[in-house]
Amino acid sequence: MSSSSSSSSQPKTIRIGIIGFGPFAQFLAKTMMKQGHLIRVTSRSDYSELCTNLGILFFRDMGAFLESDNEVIMISTSILSLSRVVESIPFNCLKRPTLFVDVLSVKEHPKDVLLRIMPEECDLLCTHPMFGPESGKDGWTDLTFMYDMVRIRDQPLCSSFLHIFSSEGCKMLEMTCEEHDRLAAQSQFLTHTIGRILSEMEVEPTPIDTKGFQKLVQVKESSVKDSFDLFSGLFIHNRFARQQMKNLEVALEKTKEKLQERSKELQDPVISKF
Repeated sequence: MSSSSSSSSQPKTIRIGIIGFGPFAQFLAKTMMKQGHLIRVTSRSDYSELCTNLGILFFRDMGAFLESDNEVIMISTSILSLSRVVESIPFNCLKRPTLFVDVLSVKEHPKDVLLRIMPEECDLLCTHPMFGPESGKDGWTDLTFMYDMVRIRDQPLCSSFLHIFSSEGCKMLEMTCEEHDRLAAQSQFLTHTIGRILSEMEVEPTPIDTKGFQKLVQVKESSVKDSFDLFSGLFIHNRFARQQMKNLEVALEKTKEKLQERSKELQDPVISKF
């Protein structure tokens, strides 16, 4: 694991195709276009009107999209739909060896799927921009961009793509997909889990909130803004998440046991029954 600025090459205009054009991909595409890159899009949903307004070519047909001679294809599907989408790609329509980049919130899963299915002559860069439309609305300075150069032979093209993020001030963090998922299970997945638990408890602000409780409410609110499919994907496709869920359950039981032991020490008949 190392931190670096990653790109020493001169910036160049890149032809970038995007598969999946939800809010996160739209957010990234706007900055890419601002830098002068050419964007083409294909997606299961019809974004033709939005793309026309943004000045982006939209393809309903995946084959025509692949034939449009993209240098980079960025995959921004949901975690749960990734396998199905990649399996449906007609790779024989590619006109050139292409750099595939994924921007999903888990890393080992897309790495394994893409290495298994995409042509061997294609390069693979696995990434996770650790920010989104809300946290990055005022710019990307000091926001973390994680990447793993899984299979890179066209180094100048890879460097040019990474320059999109380094030039915006991102903290460029090179890390293996495995290490990312291990750390993400301890941070991102745990945060989402706590937020979902608080939501199930219907936690709401009160007139006597402490600062700590206000932060818990913020965790709940930010977690439920994301889809349950995202939360499910963080659990199903990160092999380290299951252990974190077990750790959380064990920690809750240990905490209850400690409270029960203290209650018995104090001989409080009310608390000792909980």
